[in-house]
Amino acid sequence: MAVLRQIYNTMFKRTSVFAFTIVVGAVFFERVFDQAGDALFEQLNRGKLWKHIKHNYEKREEE
Repeated sequence: MAVLRQIYNTMFKRTSVFAFTIVVGAVFFERVFDQAGDALFEQLNRGKLWKHIKHNYEKREEE
């Protein structure tokens, strides 16, 4: 319970700090969720995306 009391006193006791905690948490969650979604999309579509197959269609410089 001491840990919960410390978290409460640090982040949730004052309204301004609580609002700041919510904003920072939302920004952090958005970044993590976006990165995870992109990683999942690339994993599911490996070999189908342009960056994976563009070498098949680009002209070589020596030709």
